[in-house]
Amino acid sequence: MNPVLSVRNLKVAFGDSVQAVRGISFDVYPGETLCIVGESGSGKSMTSLAIMGLLPPTACVSASSICVTGKDLVGLNAGELNRLRGHRMAMIFQEPMTSLNPSMRIGEQMMESLLHHERVSYEQARTRAIDLLAWTGISDARVRMSMYPHQLSGGLRQRVMIAMSLMCSPPVLIADEPTTALDVTTQLKILDLLGNVQKEFGTAVLLITHDLGVVAKVADRVAVMYGGRIVETGPARDVLQAPRHPYTQALLECLPQSRDGQPLKVIPGSIPIFNSASHGCGFASRCTQADALCDDDERLEEQFASGARCVRPIRYSPLKAGGGGDNYA
Repeated sequence: MNPVLSVRNLKVAFGDSVQAVRGISFDVYPGETLCIVGESGSGKSMTSLAIMGLLPPTACVSASSICVTGKDLVGLNAGELNRLRGHRMAMIFQEPMTSLNPSMRIGEQMMESLLHHERVSYEQARTRAIDLLAWTGISDARVRMSMYPHQLSGGLRQRVMIAMSLMCSPPVLIADEPTTALDVTTQLKILDLLGNVQKEFGTAVLLITHDLGVVAKVADRVAVMYGGRIVETGPARDVLQAPRHPYTQALLECLPQSRDGQPLKVIPGSIPIFNSASHGCGFASRCTQADALCDDDERLEEQFASGARCVRPIRYSPLKAGGGGDNYA
């Protein structure tokens, strides 16, 4: 099976002073959910925006290839990207209130994409929009079509965003923290809805999140990102139950759980700013297992293999988070 989204050596920089994404590679297959997880500032959203071609002109984006259904996006101009966005790939943003146009009715915004990409009539586009709103669980879909975004709750706005992203049935759907601003009950409903999208449409989902609970619920595979690099990747169950990278272990140890009155664990420090001169393992300054080997760039080179466990550092512990013992890659 060929991937519907294939990214190779993606880099995003802002001058020489900030390297936001530092040469990452991954694949997403039809009907699969790949979750990219990490702290704020790890480069997750930059990755999604770079794929969609939505970064500002101040960003320097490069890649060996970014292929969507076999079409390489590298080198395409703005017009060519516009013909692909919404048609072959679509995005659900973190906050629908800021991504929906406040001056346009819901129906107009939904129909716009289909009318732009497909040869359909106004009535056909309207029928498609109403059907998708109803499919996402929005009652009185015909009435909602004439409403403005501010007239809907946060959960309903996110459902509108999902319905809008499906207007042209794109094979790739990128969801950038789609449940962050929602209450827990609504979060679960939105995640269930994304699962239904895959079953109904066979869509490949790239889900950006910092919530390991979301990863455990929906991910087929997970890529742990830190400092602009993917530091560990593999099947979600394997990564969550037996994390190898010290950063993955630390993230799991920070999850709220019963600790017999002990304080919640935190990762000391914060993600540093990486530049063109940065080298070695980016997590070394916060890692309790770091040593001189962690500065060896050649030993830290990523190796990606479909379906395999991949871990970036020289030193890692393949036991469950909190387990002891050192091993070497």
